[in-house]
Amino acid sequence: MKLTIAKEQITNGLQAVQNIVGTRTTLPILSNVLLRASGEQVELTATDLDVTISCGVPARVERPGAITLPVKRLFSIVRELSALELELEVDDKNQCSIRAGGSFFKVYGLPAEDFPPPAKLGERPPVTLPQAKVRAMLRKTSFAVSSDETRYVLNGIFVSLKEHKLTMVATDGRRLALTDEEVDATVESQAEVIVPTKTITELNRLLQDKGEVQMAFGENQGWFRLLNEKGDPILVVSKLVDGAYPNYRQVIPAESRERVSLPREELLQALRRAEIMTSDKNNSVKLSFSRNNLAITANTPEVGEVRESMALNYKGADLAVAFNPVFLLDALKALDNDEVFLELTDELSPGVLKINGPFLYVIMPMRMN
Repeated sequence: MKLTIAKEQITNGLQAVQNIVGTRTTLPILSNVLLRASGEQVELTATDLDVTISCGVPARVERPGAITLPVKRLFSIVRELSALELELEVDDKNQCSIRAGGSFFKVYGLPAEDFPPPAKLGERPPVTLPQAKVRAMLRKTSFAVSSDETRYVLNGIFVSLKEHKLTMVATDGRRLALTDEEVDATVESQAEVIVPTKTITELNRLLQDKGEVQMAFGENQGWFRLLNEKGDPILVVSKLVDGAYPNYRQVIPAESRERVSLPREELLQALRRAEIMTSDKNNSVKLSFSRNNLAITANTPEVGEVRESMALNYKGADLAVAFNPVFLLDALKALDNDEVFLELTDELSPGVLKINGPFLYVIMPMRMN
């Protein structure tokens, strides 16, 4: 294999794929990136056996071929080079020579044949959405994913493709975030799957504000093809979480007693200040609604207390409820609306945060001191 490639192109390609590679792995080849050069491009692939990311970048290929090289070391070399172009040449002993300006490196690789074979993508037709839309949906749900490995079906986002609607749900048992979007999906595209946290993290990193994303789901794997305006597509292939997601609809309150309109940014800042006076043991803030006023208070033994007051348009009955401030802050930070709506019934019932749009967030109350 012999090729010449722009430093910017190989840097972009390695940045797209390298995050999936763990620092500690039992199989040395999983620390490597597969480079396969042919035609006018080199394809880079990295995997941890659960998630595989591939990306093609333009190159002048003099002699086609393939090799696997340690991805972190290769990225470190490329990043430090001062030349704008580099030449890679691989011999029959899987040694790769890298020349750029006055620099020369020889990196020992492993044979391409030892790299895990590519996953078969299946026959299901994909649905296509703007990347910005999918990115916003993930932002509005991924913060609520559970990290408790004993409840593994909650370690990911539930994705439903049904009746021309894409729905995403995440919950950790104490809160639940849901959003949906209209999609042009055929009957063959329909699926209900759980996409694991690691894949969600990679998609959050890779999705852009422009371009489109295609996605399709089979029995035990899903794939996402990110089509950008510049460059070749990035393909993310992921195993899915095996198991049945709980019936999330029964958690969503059918109705509430009060619906309060709140300025998102002002509420966010007040909760941030109130959270300072909570502790790991006492991690609740009280929201007390009275006529045209919201009082946010936290009182923590051995720490102190805080009181925030917000003027608002509220004409309902006096009502007080306590929440974990982090849970409220997570949702408020994920939104960009000026106005949010908090629906409440009493101090023991879940609160529901909504916006003028397809999003709702159920949050369990905490016992008031």
